[in-house]
Amino acid sequence: MYKINFEAPEHVHFIGIGGISMSGLAEILLKEGFAISGSDAHESALTRHLSELGAKLYYGQSAENLQEEIPAFVVYTAAVKEDNPEYQEAVKQGLPLLTRAQLLGQIMANYSISAGVAGTHGKTTTTSMLSEILLDSGLNPTISAGGILKRTGSNIHVGGPDYFIAEACEYTNSFFSLKPTVGIILNIAEDHLDFFHDIQDIRRSFRTYAENIPENGTLVINGTIPDLSQITGHLPCRVVTFGLMNTDCRFDYAAADITYDSYGNPSYHLYIQGQYASSITLKVAGMHNILNSLAAVAAAHAMQVPLADICSGMSSYEGTERRFQKKGEVNGFTIVDDYAHHPEEIRATLTAAKNYPHNRIWCVFQPHTYTRTKAFLKEFADALSLSDEIVLADIYPARETDTLGISSLHLQKELALLGKHAHYFSTFEEIENFILKNCINGDLLITMGAGDIVNVGEALLKQ
Repeated sequence: MYKINFEAPEHVHFIGIGGISMSGLAEILLKEGFAISGSDAHESALTRHLSELGAKLYYGQSAENLQEEIPAFVVYTAAVKEDNPEYQEAVKQGLPLLTRAQLLGQIMANYSISAGVAGTHGKTTTTSMLSEILLDSGLNPTISAGGILKRTGSNIHVGGPDYFIAEACEYTNSFFSLKPTVGIILNIAEDHLDFFHDIQDIRRSFRTYAENIPENGTLVINGTIPDLSQITGHLPCRVVTFGLMNTDCRFDYAAADITYDSYGNPSYHLYIQGQYASSITLKVAGMHNILNSLAAVAAAHAMQVPLADICSGMSSYEGTERRFQKKGEVNGFTIVDDYAHHPEEIRATLTAAKNYPHNRIWCVFQPHTYTRTKAFLKEFADALSLSDEIVLADIYPARETDTLGISSLHLQKELALLGKHAHYFSTFEEIENFILKNCINGDLLITMGAGDIVNVGEALLKQ
């Protein structure tokens, strides 16, 4: 694998530079003095930002993009196949090729203290929480997140040379390229079944990720993961657990005496090694965010951040874009947007919404990928049934082209079997018109999914 010399910046070309992770890594290298070029299908706010920073952008991908100025190496995403014209040109020229994950791993290794946030759910939120703690503590970390941080207004922050925080994604085993000094595993559940065979295959991948943590490092892991010792047994690094305090299990970092304010935001007592340590108040709703915050607290503690600074930073955290994000109000009802696209995430979000002021909860859901929808059809229906009213949009295909014979109409039928009537519309315009006619004063409308369903809420707010 090509070894980057950060002391001698070179020209790097990114195939698919417009993605939130790729654009963030490109920005880090730009600010480290590297010359950056890249291509993407369409112009976006992220590509315009890179252009403003000095990157050379191409819209549309062709061999010519690597012929005008030949780069030292080329970075590509998992979505790029071997028939991509720029990939083929790089091979033809004999240029070194790095995956996005390999680049992230080399950047991470350039910092003395690093955190990798892994888990099926909650990576972006926990990355943001940990980032808030370190920023609030004045440690100025470099950050690569999968969402926009309110504190920085970006998914990326180029800080000092010591601390680095990044999401560690399991898809295509990309987190195998990372060796964080502090590794986090939030949860392990079935997902990405277009790549993984089953839950045991997924668990093996998380075990390999944990084995990458150095001997003097720390693994922070959810203590309720089934058969935990399969993931943690005989690891050379230190292992600390987190979870909700109960009589059956004892976790290294635990939450107890949980209370909620009128908007469903929790406060709890933090216990470390069974001893009361502090009180923590969150500005984000849901039991899942209590667990995310415990992971962030434990990781920050492992990074030698004083507990008082940790608690102060947690109280400053106000959420991440597209994670139960209040967008505004129209016609007397409130619009919230959420990125949930897995049944467990949907259940967590709708459970949290029950504590938010509302008359009826409306969930406008856009399934994400045919593979995931088919694999979890019954689970999706069961989770969505927590909503009072359900509106379904067409499946957002993302990287997939094969429909597998599945559609949102199948999800509508599954909901009907549970006694829930779901409305289906094939266009966003139809959804918006239906909502305007039927949502009433005091209702809570949640646009939900990892695709472009957020546009529905934003269009409604322009009415």
